[in-house]
Formats: sequence, structure tokens, C-alpha cells
Amino acid sequence: MTEPDPQRGLQHDAAQTLIDLLDLEYLDVDLFRGKQPESTRQRVYGGQVAAQSLVAGTRTVPDDFHVHSLHSYFLLPGDYQVPVIYDVERIRDGRSFATRRVMARQHGRPIYYQTLSFHKHEEGFDHQDVMPQVKGPEEGMDLLDLMRGRGNEEAEALGKEWAALDVRWLGNSQVGLEPDADHPSKAQMWIRIAGAMGDSPLDHLAAFTYASDVSLLGASLAAHTADPSDIQMASLDHTIWFHRPFRADDWWLYDQVSPSATGARGFSLGRVFTTDGTLVATVAQEGLIRPRTR
Repeated sequence: MTEPDPQRGLQHDAAQTLIDLLDLEYLDVDLFRGKQPESTRQRVYGGQVAAQSLVAGTRTVPDDFHVHSLHSYFLLPGDYQVPVIYDVERIRDGRSFATRRVMARQHGRPIYYQTLSFHKHEEGFDHQDVMPQVKGPEEGMDLLDLMRGRGNEEAEALGKEWAALDVRWLGNSQVGLEPDADHPSKAQMWIRIAGAMGDSPLDHLAAFTYASDVSLLGASLAAHTADPSDIQMASLDHTIWFHRPFRADDWWLYDQVSPSATGARGFSLGRVFTTDGTLVATVAQEGLIRPRTR
């Protein structure tokens, strides 16, 4: 008889906890309330608000419409002590496309805006970039262990909050990756939800959206040797284009480059590939990377 794997059980529990976190309470037509995790961090993780907003918007469109892009702005830091309210506005309902705008608010003020575009499936042209040659997930370093080794003050709190994420860091422009003259600031890692999820497409899209905000802004610092503790960092916006269906609980490569950093802002792009080389999403983000004055 095979002995049960305690680690597998913990991973399943963490994945289910994430799915439950991203579920929403229905309050009224187009109005939802999101849960909060237990956390000692001072501001709500941006990926959580983005993922819950995606769920809110998706709940208001017919099942044959599928999200293909989201565009969003972070306005104010979120407060873990109170729930987030999600108010959905139905911008457009067409025959092929639908558009929703979601406002997330706390304490009577907007903290985040997201616009979602949905599309009915159609056949058409098909091409994609080739996946870069990289090491496998088993050769990567656990991201949280890396953060702990670098003395990141939030590593322990993030380890609890991100328990459902398995992130294997492969390297960046400073360490682990070959120099690239065309892309001086880049990073690569493998990510998956640590534990089997069900087959709900919305659960996988929401879990991926949650994970997509983990590291993207850090790619804009990969060309620089500054100590992260000396930099004020905050996501300003977040955009995702969903190209093809995939599972968030299977490994996906986050291939990140930062084309530009200037004026205390860093801009990063992330291509997302599954292990068979399929390009399934592209993510973009600009954020604050302001050197702290002492």
C-alpha cells in the first residue's frame, strides 16, 4: 500500500485555499465582495486584487465569452483589515465581443480599476514566438529561499501568503543567465500552482492572474546592482493578453525582459510558455522603482 504524501496534501490544501480566496460573495447585480487572507504585510498583494476583479467581471458575461485581455491601474494600497468591494460596469455587449470595467474599492474609495475584453471563440490565423532554450524547473531555485538568502524582510510573510505558488527562479541579467546585448535587463523563472486544481477555466485564469504579479517588476532591476531594500517598489499598472488556454497548476515559463527604466519607473514584459513551448499569455507592467533617500 502506498503511503500518503504529506507534502502533496499540503500543496492541495494551499491550492484550494487560493481558489477559495479568489472566489467572490455575490452582493447584488454586478456587485461582489472579496475575501482577505491572514497577512502581516501592510498592503494587499496586487495580484490578488487583479485576480478577484477578473472573477467579478467574468461572472457578468455569458459562458461562451472568454476573456482575452485585461488592462488595469493600481490607484491606492489595499487594506488587509477590510474586504474589497468589486463593482462591475457593463460597457459593451456585442455579438463577438463584450467589455466590462471593474472598480475595486475600500473605505469608500477606488483602489484599482480593471477593464476586461471578452471574445467568442473563432477560427483564424495562428502563429507564435519560439520558446527560448532554458533549464527545467527542477534546476531552478525556490524564489522564497532566494529572497530569504538576500535578507528580504517580507520573505516570511510572503511565504505564508504565497503558499499556493511554486516558483523556481532560473536567473537574471546579474546571475544565472547569459549576457544578452539586445535585452540588458531580464529574468526567467518557472511557476505553477503547487497542488492539483479542478477543471474550471475561470479558476485557472484567476490563479494565473494572481501569480503573474509575483516578480514582473523585479525584471526592471535585473540590470542594476542596487540593494532591493534601498528601492521603493510599487506596481502602477498591469496588463495581460490571454492567447491560448492552459492550466495554472502545470509548469509555465515566465520569460521576462525590461525594455526600459527611466524617471523612477521600470517597464517589464513577460512571455508565458507551457513546457511544450506553447505561448499562452503575455503580461506587461510598469511600476515605481524609486531609490530611497536616507
